Amino acid sequence: MGPGEERSEIAFFDVETTVPTRVGQGFAILEFGAILVCPRKLVELESYSTLVRPHDLSLVSSLSVRCNGITRDAVVSAPCFRDIADRVYDILHGRIWAGHNILRFDCARIREAFAEIGRPAPEPKGSIDSLALLTQRFGRRAGDMKMATLATYFGLGQQTHRSLDDVRMNLEVLKYCATVLFLESSLPDIFTTNSWVSPNAVTRSRSNGKASPVGMNLNMSTPSSSIKFENHSISSPSTHSSMEGILNLVEPNTNRPDPFNLGALSSEIERESLQPEYALEEKPVTEPLEVPSTTTAYQDCCDYAGFLDPAEVSVASISVSFVPLYRGTRRMQILHKDVKLLLHCTQLRVRFGISTRFVDPAGRPRLSFVVDGPPSLCQVLDACDQLAYKLSVDSGSSSEWRPVVIRKTGFLNTPTIRLSIPTVTNGDIAIYATEIYQKDPSGITQRLIFSRFDAAELDTLFVPGTLVDTYFALDPYDYQQNAGIKLVAKKLIIHAK
Repeated sequence: MGPGEERSEIAFFDVETTVPTRVGQGFAILEFGAILVCPRKLVELESYSTLVRPHDLSLVSSLSVRCNGITRDAVVSAPCFRDIADRVYDILHGRIWAGHNILRFDCARIREAFAEIGRPAPEPKGSIDSLALLTQRFGRRAGDMKMATLATYFGLGQQTHRSLDDVRMNLEVLKYCATVLFLESSLPDIFTTNSWVSPNAVTRSRSNGKASPVGMNLNMSTPSSSIKFENHSISSPSTHSSMEGILNLVEPNTNRPDPFNLGALSSEIERESLQPEYALEEKPVTEPLEVPSTTTAYQDCCDYAGFLDPAEVSVASISVSFVPLYRGTRRMQILHKDVKLLLHCTQLRVRFGISTRFVDPAGRPRLSFVVDGPPSLCQVLDACDQLAYKLSVDSGSSSEWRPVVIRKTGFLNTPTIRLSIPTVTNGDIAIYATEIYQKDPSGITQRLIFSRFDAAELDTLFVPGTLVDTYFALDPYDYQQNAGIKLVAKKLIIHAK
């Protein structure tokens, strides 16, 4: 790019990689594909694709072949990344980068590849991650929002998991989503009345940034309060703002605003996509201030009778399978003797207190804490992990698997596990979906009732070294190239000192 040269084209790109077969193994690029798109007309101007030979052909495992069909024989005569680095740099540097899940996956692979050959990586003028963008603007009406699911939703055929095909499909999906939102914003009352919007759609208002499931009623009762989520419908202003987001593709150096301007969203999309998002069903939290708490007498009930102590679990009786969800999507479930596996562990020691570093797309914290994992529990979780990982790979997922049991050599040599505390919201009020109790030294147990959300106050309860009785579910996830098993706390009993 010469001095002063403006590169207005949008570079849609995709990389296909090897699939790591062991913890700590990285990715190797097997294919790079890109198209340059005119931002005013959304037409393809130029394309480039090539297979890439990794430095170690043994990285092309059978898992990789099942994922994208690229074999060792296919890449043995291909150029290595060093040979194509100049071309890749010229395509990407100084342009707006676009693609599906690129901020968490493809961009990282490009930077790693340039670092391996000792060269500075190209830098974008802006970034558009269509996974984050469409999840926010189009909602979850298309299921898990993966490219294959979106293509099926719009009848565009099967995703091939080959770079050039995928980026072209990505552009078509954006066009289809933009068209739907344009029609909805034009006659919102008619389309909403006639159920144009899927019952699974989630709309977001620009003014408050909160997700509202369309047509959803949820009632939650506690001994001291009752919370009701009222129906929400798509309104013209919020749908119109969604349309602006999808159809905002900018051509720089124009004096008046271009109605097709996606560039303005690039910083917002980059911020949101870099945040871990492992459980879409968890509702956003709001107003993390001023949380008084009270207590009520603890009454044990049979709701937790199905939770098993790890010693009661037969590893041979654990199974993992997919169950249908909606619109052709499916969800992984973990069973024990054909019943959903739920676990109960007593006196787990808190290693790290409440963490707020994991956030939802709106930047709100997802709460979790870390406990030491006893051998009996780790044995069960490892078995679940192996079965779920195998099913994930066999199903064609290329997501990076995150082990549920965390093992770090040299730090107390004790494995740890992370427990999540989900939240639900009603307007500006957020509450914990986990039942939290406190047990004093005399053995009296009381339930803690929080009228508002306050991570700081909760952190004073989960002090490192504190013992906690836990009841939790195993929730497999596969989102934005990350997969694993999330442990969701249903009930916690804190042992007060």
